[in-house]
Order: sequence, then C-alpha cells, then structure tokens
Amino acid sequence: MRTPYVGGNWKMNLSRAGAVSLAQSVAHAVAGLAPGPRTPEVAVFPSFVHLDAVVNALCAAGSTRVRLGAQDCYHEPDGAFTGEVSVAMLKDLGATCALTGHSERRHVLLEPDSLINVKTRALLDAGMTAVLCVGETLAQREDGATDAINEQQLRAGLAGVTGAQASSLVIAYEPVWAIGTGKTATPEDAQRAHLRIRSVLVDLFGEALGASVRVIYGGSVKASNAPELIAQPDIDGFLVGGASLKAEEFGAICAAAGT
Repeated sequence: MRTPYVGGNWKMNLSRAGAVSLAQSVAHAVAGLAPGPRTPEVAVFPSFVHLDAVVNALCAAGSTRVRLGAQDCYHEPDGAFTGEVSVAMLKDLGATCALTGHSERRHVLLEPDSLINVKTRALLDAGMTAVLCVGETLAQREDGATDAINEQQLRAGLAGVTGAQASSLVIAYEPVWAIGTGKTATPEDAQRAHLRIRSVLVDLFGEALGASVRVIYGGSVKASNAPELIAQPDIDGFLVGGASLKAEEFGAICAAAGT
C-alpha cells in the first residue's frame, strides 16, 4: 500500500505575513486527519524567500503533519551561481523535499531535461524527496503523444537514479493543459497516464520498486474532484496549485486523499 502524498505549490504568491498565516491555517486544517496507513503525507512549497518564515510558523503551530518543500533547487553544492539556492541551503532551513521539472520551469523558463535530471539527483543524493513533474502540452495531447512525452521526460529525469533512491521519489503527472485552466483530465484519462508512468518505473527499477513509487496527479485539483481522482488505483495523491492557497479547500483535498 502506497502512502498518499499531497503537495501544495504556492508558486510566486503571498506576502511574508500571508505565507505565515496560510501555513498556520494549513497546519490546523490537517491536524484532524485520522492516523493510519492511508493518512497522507502533506507538504507545502512556498517561495524561497518565505521558507524560513513558513517553517517557523509550522513549528509554532506544533505541526508534525506538514512538511516543508521548495519549488526548485540548484544542483551544485556551492559556488559562483548568483541567484541560485543549493540543496544544502534548503536542508539547512528545514526543507525535506523539492519540486523538479514543473511545467512552468520547463515551458516558461525553458529548463532542459538534462538540468532537471541533475537537480533531481542532487536532491536524492542529499536524502531529500524529489517530486519530479512530467506532463504533456495540449498540442502534444491532441497529437496522441501523451504517453511518449511522459516516458521521455521520466526516463531523462531519472537517468542515473539508483533503485536505492526510488523510495525517495514522487512522480507528479501534470498535464500542462490542465494547470490553472480549470480543465481537469477525467479520472479515466488520468488513470491511463498514471498506469503508463508506472510501467516505465517498473522497467527502470523492477516490479517491486516500480510499484512502490508514488505517482500523484496535478492539474486544477479541487475538493470537488479529488475523491473521484483518488479512487483510481494508480493515483496516489495530488500536487495542488491554486486550491492550496485556501487552507480549508486544501485540507479537504488532503482528507479526500486519505480515503
């Protein structure tokens, strides 16, 4: 049984005070989740400049349920890389996980697979959870290339990753056409994509390890559609964008993930 995973990607939003308030509200919203094997692992991904404030807010709220994540990282340990943030710096602030390969990094900031790969490996080498995002654009979907794109991004992003590191992986399938658009893949479409992604993981890491990696869905996830998505056998949770900025909504998504 795979433990569900729910991440809240706050993107480039909120003031410091707003991030602190949201962190406190999220901690309260998930505090009542019933303990058990289906209790989701929950993480929030604030901007770099709010990481310290958010982790302090979570600690002040007494939260042991919400993990701190970063939206990105740089793969070099230190050096003359102006504006970048290393994995060691993230760990020093209390982060335990980070996103790599988010569609906005791929398609807005034009990060290539090779850079996404070294970032993913740097996180895993440091013992952190890497949430590797994959997904097709609308044009690629209409061309029938969904599986091919997901497989290409997955294999490139995981090149050089060992089986021993597989337990620290989370794969987020985020169809680009569904991010922030209000459009959501049907549960059946999402399940088909997740199943194909899992088959690639099995090919890379073997049956047991490939079956153990969590594959989560992202793309206009809301409390209203989370239950039917999580009911699919290969959907193990969610990466939530806009809805994660509303603590009550995000808490409801977390609760749905644990059913």
